[in-house]
Amino acid sequence: MTVRTELTTIILDCADPKALAEFYRHLTGWEITQSDDDGAYLGDGPVQLAFQRVDGYKGPGWPDAGKHAHLDFRVADVDEATRRFEALGAAKPDFQPGADEWTVLTDPEGHPFCIMS
Repeated sequence: MTVRTELTTIILDCADPKALAEFYRHLTGWEITQSDDDGAYLGDGPVQLAFQRVDGYKGPGWPDAGKHAHLDFRVADVDEATRRFEALGAAKPDFQPGADEWTVLTDPEGHPFCIMS
């Protein structure tokens, strides 16, 4: 028997939930629905992004040998989005395995995410 399970939230560990939620608010256009010093939630759709404070948090390296999750976003223009996201605090690592298919960026706390058109 299959049990229906609904994904409601993707939560990223971080040092500063409010700041990271603000970054992703600008990136996605989603509104912050809840925020305090320990956590923040973004979006009111069927799936939310959330950020939880972890003392001593250090973001993942890119690239590194460890496995970690990342987010993918579709944008109309990758070059324009890259410039806009960098202005918001994202970084574009030198290592770009996607060739012309996607661009890897990292958020202000080092979480990688990809953009593609």
